[in-house]
Amino acid sequence: MDVSVGLSFEQEFSLRVYKEQVTRLDLPTTQDLLLEVLRQSMVKENLLKEIIKNGI
Repeated sequence: MDVSVGLSFEQEFSLRVYKEQVTRLDLPTTQDLLLEVLRQSMVKENLLKEIIKNGI
């Protein structure tokens, strides 16, 4: 299944705003935030797998 999903205009704008904010962060803070984003992505993936598995 080849699905190409991009970002909405609003998401692109938010991404640009975050990019500007991130450039002001120090390295340890940036690393901590990156790890938290990855953790949340894994939780989201697990949640989607459970939803698909249970047919909800």
